[in-house]
Amino acid sequence: MTTRFEEFRKLNYNESPLLLGNVWNVQSTLQYEKLGFKALGTSSAAIASDLGYEDGENMPFEDYFFMIRKIKSAVKIPLSVDLEAGYGDTVEEIVANISRLYEIGIVGINIEDSVVINSKREITETKSFAAKLKAIVENLKKKNIDMFINVRSDVFLLDLPNKMEESKYRLKQYEKAGVDGVFLPCITNENDIKEIAAIIKLPLNVMCMPNLSNFEKLKELGVKRISMGNFANDFLNKQLEKVTLQILERNSFSPIFE
Repeated sequence: MTTRFEEFRKLNYNESPLLLGNVWNVQSTLQYEKLGFKALGTSSAAIASDLGYEDGENMPFEDYFFMIRKIKSAVKIPLSVDLEAGYGDTVEEIVANISRLYEIGIVGINIEDSVVINSKREITETKSFAAKLKAIVENLKKKNIDMFINVRSDVFLLDLPNKMEESKYRLKQYEKAGVDGVFLPCITNENDIKEIAAIIKLPLNVMCMPNLSNFEKLKELGVKRISMGNFANDFLNKQLEKVTLQILERNSFSPIFE
């Protein structure tokens, strides 16, 4: 019998890219499952915003874990968790967090190579981060924990110099560490995407951006996974503000029903 982890891993290697619905509460989770999504991922930024925190591990992990557990209990399809930088300073702390997620049925995580310090996001040193990844992978194997580790590299997100060469170098180091997938948010140029997909063996994940190509084109470029990030949550919040302003301007609830 195929496990939920094996099902999720296969989805990351399908011919057609996996469109991952990024959720922030039970309601969004149930809606996406109803609409036919094959797998879901949490948006830490959206959940943090809903709980009144800034993004960047500012919400306590216990608050986050509470929401993850609620979301997981609501659906049957595979659920991956945005673990940001791991919610821990050491390998042991990060592995302990992943173990807790595994125990409630989570099949994958995202972990990123940047950290937020004093509200500023900074990239970590490549080799030390790759070594941390390798240690995490080895520790999970010792514990017989199957977890799809998708590594988010923030070279494009931070608009660092020599983005392509830096991304290639980092992704190859992460691949050697034994992770399962790689994620480059904010990459949109078709030639760049195709070039990155060609030099790595792991499935490439990209994220919703204004200039991102459509899903069929991304498939041609070699993309295997497409994330929505926190953009759907942001859009809905803007719509709420828009309709509420209309209610106030008209002194009527009619805008809700138009």
